[in-house]
Amino acid sequence: MDTISCIKGRRSIRKYEDKKIPHELMEEIVEAASYAPSWKNTQIVRYIIVEGKETIQEIAQNCVLGFEYNTKTMTNAAALVLITIVEGRSGFERDGSFSTSKGDRWEMFDAGIASQTFCLAAHDKGVGSVILGIFDDKKTGEAVSLPEGQKVAAIIAVGYPEIVPEAPKRKTPAELISYR
Repeated sequence: MDTISCIKGRRSIRKYEDKKIPHELMEEIVEAASYAPSWKNTQIVRYIIVEGKETIQEIAQNCVLGFEYNTKTMTNAAALVLITIVEGRSGFERDGSFSTSKGDRWEMFDAGIASQTFCLAAHDKGVGSVILGIFDDKKTGEAVSLPEGQKVAAIIAVGYPEIVPEAPKRKTPAELISYR
């Protein structure tokens, strides 16, 4: 699949077939996602693949801040991919000071790039995904015994698509671009 087709064809998938994703395939997707750029090549993103139904249920029931739409999506997924970041590296100098006025927000920028790269690689391999942002990162970290020094940046539900929705209407380049 060429890059533009992959970008234009990927959708947020929220309904999945009842089928496990092989570990080898998940490793291929993560390996591709590892090429996402990061602040000064800090490579702070880590991937925790949650396959256990009990842990998925715990996160879906207790960590979504009451947002039931995420509960339904999570419980239907083959796995949840927790995008975590190693704190205190991206956007920081070695002495711990911020490199720019953006402060520690570079961590989330790097996590966002990695999340989208993961989702595009998954789509290329036939795996559907949706990035979920409404969750309690502390409770989610506790549910998976997150290593010290890391925090959860995003949750990606993954699985083989049961339904692939049509593309929503997009703004035209003329609506998006301004030249100065």
